[in-house]
Amino acid sequence: MIEKEGVLSEVIFKNDSNGYTVAILECDEEMVTIVGCLPTVREGEKVAVKGKWKTHSNYGEQLEVAEYKNVQPTTEEGMVNYLSSGIIHGIGKKMAKRIVEHFGTETMDMLKYSPQRLQEVSGIGKSKGIKIIEAFQEQRELSEIVLFLSKYGITLNFAVKIYKEYGAEAISLIQENPYRLADDIIRIGFKIADRIAMSIGIAEHSKYRIRAAIKFVLNSFHGEGHTYVLKDMLVGKTYEMLNRVIDDLDINEAVHDLALEQKVHIEVFQEEQVVYSMPYYYAETNTCNKLIELAQVKFESKDINTDDSIENLDNDIQLASKQEEAIIEAIQNGLLVITGGPGTGKTTIINSLIQVFDKEGKKIILAAPTGRAAKRMPEATGREAKTIHRLLELGYTDDIEGMMFQVNEENPLKADVVIIDEVSMVDILLMNALLKAIQLGTRLILVGDVDQLPSVGAGNVLKDVIESNVVKVVRLTEIFRQARESMIVVNAHSINKGKYPVFNETGTDFFFMKRNSQEDILSTLIEIVKTRLPKRFGSDAVRDIQVLSPMKKGIVGTINLNKQLQNSLNPPEKGKDERVLKDKIYRVGDKVMQTKNNYAIKWESDQEEDGTGLFNGDIGYIKSINKNSQKMEVLFDEHRLVNYELSKLDDLELAYCVTVHKSQGSEFPIVIIPVTGGPPMLLSRNLIYTAVTRAKKLVVMVGKEKYLKQMIDNNKQTERYSGLGFRLKRFFDFQHSKK
Repeated sequence: MIEKEGVLSEVIFKNDSNGYTVAILECDEEMVTIVGCLPTVREGEKVAVKGKWKTHSNYGEQLEVAEYKNVQPTTEEGMVNYLSSGIIHGIGKKMAKRIVEHFGTETMDMLKYSPQRLQEVSGIGKSKGIKIIEAFQEQRELSEIVLFLSKYGITLNFAVKIYKEYGAEAISLIQENPYRLADDIIRIGFKIADRIAMSIGIAEHSKYRIRAAIKFVLNSFHGEGHTYVLKDMLVGKTYEMLNRVIDDLDINEAVHDLALEQKVHIEVFQEEQVVYSMPYYYAETNTCNKLIELAQVKFESKDINTDDSIENLDNDIQLASKQEEAIIEAIQNGLLVITGGPGTGKTTIINSLIQVFDKEGKKIILAAPTGRAAKRMPEATGREAKTIHRLLELGYTDDIEGMMFQVNEENPLKADVVIIDEVSMVDILLMNALLKAIQLGTRLILVGDVDQLPSVGAGNVLKDVIESNVVKVVRLTEIFRQARESMIVVNAHSINKGKYPVFNETGTDFFFMKRNSQEDILSTLIEIVKTRLPKRFGSDAVRDIQVLSPMKKGIVGTINLNKQLQNSLNPPEKGKDERVLKDKIYRVGDKVMQTKNNYAIKWESDQEEDGTGLFNGDIGYIKSINKNSQKMEVLFDEHRLVNYELSKLDDLELAYCVTVHKSQGSEFPIVIIPVTGGPPMLLSRNLIYTAVTRAKKLVVMVGKEKYLKQMIDNNKQTERYSGLGFRLKRFFDFQHSKK
C-alpha cells in the first residue's frame, strides 16, 4: 500500500450519491491525482490516504484510494482554511481568522474539549456559539460514521440518513446489531445489513440475523403481491436464504418469538398456519370489517325514488337492464361493486349516477388509483376527479420523514357518494386507507374490470370482494353497439372468453404482423413506431404510441426495447443535454416513468396548487437537464413539473416500452405488443387482455401467432395469498348459517 499525506488543493469531480471523487492531493514535494470513495473530503482539508498506483489511459498515473482519514490541521493557516471551508455552517473566512488568532494552535483542541470558550471571541455570542459547536460536533460525528460505513459500500446519502436516525450512537448501534438498518432505513435491506454483519464478525447463528432474514423473506412475498405466506414456506425460504446453516427449529422459534412481540401475526387458514407482517394483517382485517359494515347499510326508497331517477335521466341512449340494475343498487346500498370489460357501459353508469345524485343535492366525489386514471374521469364525466392519495391528503407527520393520510377515521371524507374507478389496481393497503375515510351513511361505489391483472401492490381486493357474496355486485356483460364497431373491444372480450381474436381486416383497428425471429420483431417494432404509424395516422411516435412488453429481459423485453427506441426516436444531438448513470442514459425529450411511489417528492403546476407525490406508473417527459445545478426537470401529465436531483434517479426509467403490469390504469391511442416466447407466468390470458384494453384507437401485435394462442389458452393466474376473500366468506357463511 502506498501512503500519502497532504492538502486537497482541488476537487476535480465528486459524485454526491456514492462519494466517488477525483482530486489533487498536494504533498510536500509532489501533486498526486487521487481517485476513490472519499465522501467527506473538501478542498483545503488535510488528509492521509492509502492505496495503489494505477495508470488511466487518458489521465495517466493515479492513486486509487482504499483507505483515508481526515488529518487535523496543525498550522494556524491550515486551521483557518479548515474552519472556513464551509464544513462548519456559520464560519466564514473572517470569523475563522478571529477564532484562530484568539486560540492559536490550540484551536482544534478547544473546539473538541472546551467549545464553550468560543464566546471569548468578539462577535460570537451565546446563541451563535451554540450553533457553531453543534455544527462542528455534527460534522465530526458524520465524518466518523461516513468513514465507518464507506468500508461496507454504504453511500453518502444512506450514511446521512443513518446519522439522522441514530445520531452519535450510530456506530455503536450498528456494531451491536447491524440488522436494525433493514428495519429502520428505507431501501437498506437484509442483504446489505448482512454484508456489514459478516464483515464485523456477527455470528451466522445470531438471533438478530435469523429474525432479519424472516422479515426480509416475508416482505419479499408482500412485494410479489401476497398479503401473507404459508408458515412452512416462510421457514423453508428463510432456511435457503441463510445458506442452510440454521436449523429449521431455530427459524420456527424465531417466527413465534416475533409473533409474541407482535412483529408478525400467525393465523390458521383451512388447517394451515399462515404468517402476516403486522401492517398487512391490520389492513386486511380492517378492510374486511369496514366492507361488511358498509355492505349492511340499506337506504329506503323514500330517500331517492329509483323509478323516477331512471326516467328522468338526460341520457340520449336507452339503458340496458344491467345498467338500470346498477343504478338501482347504487341508490339502495351503502356499498356496490360494478364490474365489466371494455364497451360494457361503465362510464355511462358513472355519468348516470352523477345525474341521479346531483338532482338529489348529494355531494359526489370521484377518484382513481393513478394520475392517468384520475385524469380520464373528468374527460368522461366533466367532473373533477383526484387520485386516491390526493383525495386522502397524503402529507407529512410531525416526523419530517414520515408520511400519512390526513383524511382518515378521525377526519373522514365529507361526501354522500364516493365513486372509485379502476379498482382492480387498488391494493390492500390503499383500500384500507380509503375505507377508513368513508363514514357509514356515505355510498361507496367501486368500479373496475376484475379480469385485468391484479394490483401491483399486495392483495387481490376486487376479485376477493366480488367472489365473497358479501357485497352487492353488478356484472356488465353486454357490449354496446358503438363499442362493437371496435375490434379492440370485440377482440378483448374474445380473449377474455378464451377465443382467438380476429385481425388484419380492412378498415379495422386490430392488426397482427407475423415475424419469426426476435431480431425481426425488434426491427419491425422500431420501423412501425418511428415511420409507418406516424406517416399513416399522423401520430406522435413518442406521445401517442406505447409499446407494451410482457417481460423486462430479452431482445424484445423492456430494457433492450427502451435503449433501441431511445436511440431511434430521441438520438443524441449536439446541444441536447443528457445524463449517464450506470447503464442508463437520460436525455432531454425522453419519455420516462416513475417506478415507485414517492409520497414526498414535490411538484409545481400551472393549473392547480403545487403538491407532493408521484406514483408507480406515472409517465412524464424530460424537459431539461442542468449539470451545473445537478437537476433534471420532468413534466408529468402536461402540467406537473418535478425537479429530480441527478444523483437520485433510481426510480425513473425510460418508458418508450413498459411492462403490461406497469401500464395498468393507463390508456394510450396506439398500443404495440411484441408477441414471443417466455415464462408461462408472464404469458397469460389476463396479461394479454390487459395489454389490449390499454389501447383506444389501434392495436398492433408483432410476432408469432402460436405464442398469442398460448397466452389465450393459459388461463392459470399466478396464485396470490390473500386472506380478504377468506375472511369475507367466513362472515357470509356465518350469516347464512344463522338464517
